[in-house]
Amino acid sequence: MNIDYANPQVIDNFLPKEEFKKLQDLVILNIPYFFQPNINSGHSNDRNDCYLTHVLFNYGHYPRIVSDNYFADFKILSDKLQIKSLIRMKLNLYPRTEKLEKHIPHTDYTYSHKACIFSFNTCDGGTILSDGRMIKSVENRALLFDASNQHSSTSCTDEKARFNLNINFF
Repeated sequence: MNIDYANPQVIDNFLPKEEFKKLQDLVILNIPYFFQPNINSGHSNDRNDCYLTHVLFNYGHYPRIVSDNYFADFKILSDKLQIKSLIRMKLNLYPRTEKLEKHIPHTDYTYSHKACIFSFNTCDGGTILSDGRMIKSVENRALLFDASNQHSSTSCTDEKARFNLNINFF
């Protein structure tokens, strides 16, 4: 896959339907999630923003985190993205809010790297890029970009939660 990550790209129907459905069922129905009191380092405790995550892999954490129970299930995404070196792979669950909440802009890491935000369900939430464009969460959609550029996540208002996978890599 020849992608210019400096120019964000959206790819719909990223995975074959059967493979996507297997992962979607796993992510939405079977994987445990863990409470995070702040969505990113720009948030403070006086905000009510929170979300749930399941870290599948984190190279920068010591000891290195690898979720042995689930990491292998996501190999199809690693292969399709032609990952040479994985930095982090993290599932996100943003609970429904009454109004659409735009979270504080952030960078995933300060150095240039590739990122994929892969959506498991369709909702009115999404990712807001540094140029102000909002890329909606659509099931089986991949957003490919350089996550050293500022971006923001959002909640959703029309589904019980927004589910996605954030992959940072070289």
